[in-house]
Amino acid sequence: MAHLGRTNHLIITRDADQGYYLDGGDMGEILLPSRYVPEDLEQGDEMEVFLYRDSEDRLVATTEIPKCEVGQYANMEVLDVHPKAGAFLDWGLSKDLLLPYHEQIKTVKTGDKVVVYVMLDKKSDRIVATAKFNRFLNKSRPYYDDGDQVDLIIFEKTPLGYNAIINHRHRGLLYHSEVNRELRIGESIEGYVRSVRDEDKIDLSLEPSGYGRVSNLTDQVLLALEQNGGKLDIGDRSSPEEIKRVFGTSKKAFKQAIGSLYKKRLIDISGSGVRLIESESEE
Repeated sequence: MAHLGRTNHLIITRDADQGYYLDGGDMGEILLPSRYVPEDLEQGDEMEVFLYRDSEDRLVATTEIPKCEVGQYANMEVLDVHPKAGAFLDWGLSKDLLLPYHEQIKTVKTGDKVVVYVMLDKKSDRIVATAKFNRFLNKSRPYYDDGDQVDLIIFEKTPLGYNAIINHRHRGLLYHSEVNRELRIGESIEGYVRSVRDEDKIDLSLEPSGYGRVSNLTDQVLLALEQNGGKLDIGDRSSPEEIKRVFGTSKKAFKQAIGSLYKKRLIDISGSGVRLIESESEE
């Protein structure tokens, strides 16, 4: 069965002057216009296409790839604003995506970027965007384990931190203490589940927890030592601000990393800095 607003794998049923017709099952035959038809295809071949409605509300297929599909979230740029209909967004297709006025949190203008959820309008069966997407976030029990790697879209800055959409499903929070730089609204980044708290609230981190975090940071410390002649003027007594400026991490994580290197007898630690043991032995 074909699905509007999603990528489908459909069989070519026949060709015509306008292009190829594809088997849409209950939706009937669906036209793939000639400009999207690849070479060396014939009746019976299967194609990967995206289904949407054209400007005349006809169901059509395309080989263009949208920035996101129905049921997903994305950060999109406003290309134009219609005085009655709403804003038109760039979602990667020749036909722009409508963000109706009644689906906007605040009125947007050309050039703005806005985080939206792509959905099917129940009344018109058209694909539209909404910035009022909280109602579509999954409210069921999160299935994540602590430390799971996830994809995030930042959608709001609060006094506590940044709210983010997790894997196009759930909502989570990145506390300011877990962030080492200013994040942009709409930014897509890789993150990690720190914990799932009571009431199914999800705390996030930009660093892997436990050994994974330490392992990544030890590599950074070793590289910095090699690039600075085997010595770094940063250590146990350095301020959290200085450590974050140099390595983009917390003082606790930095101390865990240099502690790991010390146990492996790769470095010496003093209050004022760290030194490669290999570098000392060569002197």
